[in-house]
Amino acid sequence: MRDPTASHAGRMVAAGCVMTLVLGSTVACNRGSGEDVVGLITKTDTNPFFVQMKKGAQIEAKKESLELQTFAGKQDGDNEAQVQAIENLMSYGAKGFLITPNDSKAIVPSIDKAHEQKMLVIALDTPVDPPNAADATFATDNYEAGKLIGQWAKAKFAKDGKQAKIAMLDLNANGVSVDVKRDQGFLDGFGIPVGDPNRIGDENDPRIAGHDVTDGAEDGGRTAMENLLQKDPSINLVYTINEPAAAGAYQAIKSAGKTKDIVIVSIDGGCPGVDNVSKGIIGATSMQFPLKMAQMGVDAIARFAEDGTKPQPTPGKDFYDTGTQLITDDPQTGLDAKDSTWGKQNCWG
Repeated sequence: MRDPTASHAGRMVAAGCVMTLVLGSTVACNRGSGEDVVGLITKTDTNPFFVQMKKGAQIEAKKESLELQTFAGKQDGDNEAQVQAIENLMSYGAKGFLITPNDSKAIVPSIDKAHEQKMLVIALDTPVDPPNAADATFATDNYEAGKLIGQWAKAKFAKDGKQAKIAMLDLNANGVSVDVKRDQGFLDGFGIPVGDPNRIGDENDPRIAGHDVTDGAEDGGRTAMENLLQKDPSINLVYTINEPAAAGAYQAIKSAGKTKDIVIVSIDGGCPGVDNVSKGIIGATSMQFPLKMAQMGVDAIARFAEDGTKPQPTPGKDFYDTGTQLITDDPQTGLDAKDSTWGKQNCWG
């Protein structure tokens, strides 16, 4: 396991080797290490979710005596940096890599090249398109994560004898898989029949006050909540795509003087979000486990390097489900939940 300075130096060497290969030289890269190489390529290196992934990969790589090389896009959506990272790992002769794709379709040709070098490719959190372009996907079941908070909200409103009026704060208008699955899972859990399960907003249920987009950001959550409260002041339940959007929604609700009237549910399990559960800002959230995703992914590549074994999906699913946990300080009968104290011990970021 190399220190961060050595890792950075290794990346610079790899970049140089790629340039040599582009120029047509047959000179091989010399990493100066006898350990097998495994790569981790994240969307960015600043998001706490991906920081935790890196930590998990580092822990498992050290355990398995693998040399970990880490790469990231400059910002969300930076496909070119991820393409270059794969080229670098190919020049290293890496056994495989984990990737959270910035562009699920555009990265596939680079993955195909990696497969030509017999590398194992595992998508983390976000599947590639098509999903079978990677050897496996290790991820949260986002539909299940949405369903858990939907079931919690349904039980709470039934217990309190209230009729829900729901604001749906989604990600964006692009129909991203994680956005659709969380939205549809929540509605299913709450007992609202979904229309096309691959589409947001086609339901026709009077309990839904409306949808708006947040870009998964706090300022987006606030604006979307302001818009929907202006449209329907009777809103008393808010679904949010993630915890930053939930924090923004709360600010709008607070400004409107409605904090005692509206329940917020969300998905992530980040430490700030769990802290907001403990403060009563978020009623319930579904926790993901990015550290576990990366640890299991590195372990899978180690097994592949040893005997060629490839990871298999969770029975009944087309990906390996790394789990989700309902976190709330207001547990409802019949639902498995952990409180915010447990959440703070297991959160990320």
